[in-house]
Amino acid sequence: MQDKVVAILETRTGAHLAELIARLGGSPMPAPALVEVPDVDSDRLAALLASSAAHPFSMAIFQTGVGTQALFEAADRLGSTPMLSRMLGQAIVVVRGPKPLGELKSRGVRVDVRAAAPFTTEMVLAAVSGIALERGRVLVQRYGESNRKLCEGLQARGAAVEEIASYRWALPEDVGPLMRLIDALAASKVDAVVFTSAVQVRNLFAIAERMQHGADLTRFLNAVVVASIGPVCTAALMERGVKPTFEASPPKLGPLVQALARALH
Repeated sequence: MQDKVVAILETRTGAHLAELIARLGGSPMPAPALVEVPDVDSDRLAALLASSAAHPFSMAIFQTGVGTQALFEAADRLGSTPMLSRMLGQAIVVVRGPKPLGELKSRGVRVDVRAAAPFTTEMVLAAVSGIALERGRVLVQRYGESNRKLCEGLQARGAAVEEIASYRWALPEDVGPLMRLIDALAASKVDAVVFTSAVQVRNLFAIAERMQHGADLTRFLNAVVVASIGPVCTAALMERGVKPTFEASPPKLGPLVQALARALH
C-alpha cells in the first residue's frame, strides 16, 4: 500500500491502526468519528444491586470491554464491587467477545458462556439458546446505545431484561478531520477508508449531510477501497448503499490490515 492514503475513523485504537498502516508504507489519515462518553447511572446500578438480593439475576450479559470496565469502576466508586461480584457469582455470565472476557477475568469473575466469532448479537442469542430463560431476570451491559435486537430476543423467550448503561457514543467535539475527509473523498484524494464500527458509518454520513454531501457520500465511498471490521459494520454500510471491498475475518485489526494491504497492492 505504498503511499496510499488510508482514512481511519477509529478513535480508541486509531493510533495503533495508523502505526500498522504506516509500517506497510501507507499514509494514514486520522478522522475520528466518535467518542465514548462514560454514562453509568450510579443510582440505577445501586438499585439493581440492592434488588438482586431478593430477586437474583439468572444471567448477566457483557457486550464490550470498555463498558464492562466502566461498570466495575462505577461499582468501585460506590463501594459495591463485592456486591456486584456476589451477584455475578450467582448468575450465568455471558460475554460477547474477548474484550469483556479479559475485563471480567481481571476482576476474578467466572465466565460461563462465550459467543462465537464474529461476536454479533445473533451469536450471543445462539450461545444462550439452550438455557432456560422463562421468568428469569437478565442483566445486559449496554454499550453506546440500546441493543434492541438482543433485548427483544431475550424477552421473546420470557426473560425480564434489565439494561444498565455504561457509556454512550457521541460525535467528537472537533469534527474538522471528518469534514476534511469528506472533502478529500470528493477530490479523489483518498485511496481507502477503514470502518471499525457501525456508529462510525452513521456519524460520517451525519457530517456529510451537514456539508450538503449526504447524497454524494455513497458514491464517494464506492469509488475507493472500503474496509469493514465485521458483519455489523458491513450491514450499516450496505444500508447506505456502500458495498465494502472486504470484511475482516476474523473481525480483528490484524486480519483487517492484512486484507487492506492485499486490496491496495
